[in-house]
Amino acid sequence: MITALDHIAIAVPDLEASIKRFMEDFGLEFSGTEDVVAAKTSTAFFPLPPTSIELVHPLQGEGPIAKYLEKKGGGLHHLCFRSDNIEEDIARLKDKGYQFLSDGPSDGAHNSKVIFIHPKSCDGVLIELNQPADDH
Repeated sequence: MITALDHIAIAVPDLEASIKRFMEDFGLEFSGTEDVVAAKTSTAFFPLPPTSIELVHPLQGEGPIAKYLEKKGGGLHHLCFRSDNIEEDIARLKDKGYQFLSDGPSDGAHNSKVIFIHPKSCDGVLIELNQPADDH
């Protein structure tokens, strides 16, 4: 079952400048960075309980975020919903006709399991489902 809005992801062309902006200009607490090799992204997190803001940047200039930045130059990338059972949520949503960008979940930040719903299934919005490590 979907239990919360886990995070809002923003694609950024300059990760360090964006980290500085969110820390200094907006006064948000910075909880660190993590490279997510499977997604080819470098991420930075700003917890804003009960959710967080995630900045995503291409890892080594590659991957889907690099392509997104080439097209759009940055901006809102996706909404992520927290799940307490990602496999059940995938099955339930597939039964309702939702299309996913992969056949099953992959590894995400913080050792979570993640999967993305195709934007065509959600009025043009990319939606991620995320099951935190302590829930699997």
